[in-house]
Amino acid sequence: MNASPSHRPHPAEWTETQGLLPSAERDLPAGRHQFHKEQMMARIHEDLRTSRVAPPKRPSPFLRRTVLVPAAALALAGAVVGGLALTGSGSDGGRTPLATGPALITQIGVADAKGAPRLLDRISLAAADTTMPTPRAGQYVYIASKVASTYPRTVGDKTTVVSQRLHSRQVWNSLDGKDGWLIEAGQTDDKGITLRSDVPLSGAYDALAELPTDPEALLRRIYRESDANRDPEVPRDQAAFVAIGDLLTESYPPARVSAALYKAAARIPGVVAVDDAVDATGRHGIAIARENAGERTEWIFDKKTLRFLGERTVVVKAVAHSPFKVGTVTFTSAITQRAIVDASKQVPGQAS
Repeated sequence: MNASPSHRPHPAEWTETQGLLPSAERDLPAGRHQFHKEQMMARIHEDLRTSRVAPPKRPSPFLRRTVLVPAAALALAGAVVGGLALTGSGSDGGRTPLATGPALITQIGVADAKGAPRLLDRISLAAADTTMPTPRAGQYVYIASKVASTYPRTVGDKTTVVSQRLHSRQVWNSLDGKDGWLIEAGQTDDKGITLRSDVPLSGAYDALAELPTDPEALLRRIYRESDANRDPEVPRDQAAFVAIGDLLTESYPPARVSAALYKAAARIPGVVAVDDAVDATGRHGIAIARENAGERTEWIFDKKTLRFLGERTVVVKAVAHSPFKVGTVTFTSAITQRAIVDASKQVPGQAS
């Protein structure tokens, strides 16, 4: 597994949730990686095929947005991917490739399966007690983050594992998920690219606000939609875990929905608590995690406030033929700001 040179999950996780949310994904994330360029391009072509043959009639809030995997989005900038139009603002793109360095390596935190339900219950209570402004029609969800990923790079006949330098992302999404803007260092020019979709993007506020808040009902819906669309090689429990994680990162779920998502996650087999995890900006916290195919996806929370900080994917077991060593961080992110603004491209605190 590996990370694409930008936001979000590893390919198995990306495929497994493709039918879970609106067909325009979650920014994807943002969420949060491509193993090889060929794999990502294959997914893009599949998106194009399915969008033409069977466009979704009803968006589901569990499918991540392809644009959130910038490698995919930018490979077809100016084209339509899964119903999502990506348009650069500059005449030549103006992108500067991100510098790379040695693979990101970390200490692996201790996992505790018995502690996960108790920790998720505390996190759920903290989320429910959070005061969040209710967006008004015409406003946008703004999320700023720092991200980096690790991936194999082949030059000639030699393959090495390299990591991107940590870089910034800024995403604006309309409440209905049909309009937005993305600025990401190394992936877009300084002005960014337009995100437009003929169907709501996954994780859109309006879609999230309509989710059931009963944890059992919510989890049944996640499994139902996941089972109908996931890659059969990806375990259904992993698909559900990743789908929930996607809704916790580059989105703005109402407090009651966040609380329900955490309680739903507590019911997924294999979910563990981790005593120490570090987000992309170096903030230490505790984590809720699940392992699949040797990699552990970790949602990181502040140890005191239990506020969501970010997520990362860490190699915890050696896998045959994988270029990654145990301890490699294939993807890391940190949410630095989450707010409601009056217009696309408006920064919080700035007049519209």
